[in-house]
Amino acid sequence: MNELAEKECVPCQGGMPPLKGAELESLAKKLGGDWKIINGHHLEKEYKFKNFRDALAFTNRVGELAERVQHHPDIYLAWGQVKLTLWTHKVDGLTEGDFVFAAKVNELS
Repeated sequence: MNELAEKECVPCQGGMPPLKGAELESLAKKLGGDWKIINGHHLEKEYKFKNFRDALAFTNRVGELAERVQHHPDIYLAWGQVKLTLWTHKVDGLTEGDFVFAAKVNELS
């Protein structure tokens, strides 16, 4: 299990700046799993599946996780594909919680 996935998702209270530069790169290395940092603002990853049913099942697992930890990604679902986009709205950027959630999603796939 990834060390980030072992952490708890802690809801952001806002009032803090989003992560930048070296902090983002360090967390990205710990995360692994082909997640991309887009414009220093959000994380994105695309998952491929052999059919719609498997993509939908994964989407539902992500949804259950999101509800459990109260961290909700944007989800794009299509035949054989799911794309997730994550960032913390309260800071309009990335926090450690986004990386923790992404690591937990990696455990679902």
